Amino acid sequence: MAAYRIYIIVCTLLLVLTGVTVGVSYLHLGIMNVAVALLIASVKAALVALYFMHLRFENRLVWAFATVPLFFLALIILGTLADTMFRN
Repeated sequence: MAAYRIYIIVCTLLLVLTGVTVGVSYLHLGIMNVAVALLIASVKAALVALYFMHLRFENRLVWAFATVPLFFLALIILGTLADTMFRN
């Protein structure tokens, strides 16, 4: 029963963060809307990867294979944000 408890907690956190995402979408934060949405999405993706994909209990090699694509994702997101922020 204790094993299911952590899944219920994580699922509840994911639902709360989804509600926060919807709530923040109604706020006018300018260019920061994208940054806040990406931050919340990153936290949700980390929760899913750590608990539902069991990455939390894996060894360093699996962590390396999981984090290298995140580096390339960060490059793509930063490149896209840099392009949209400096347009006329």
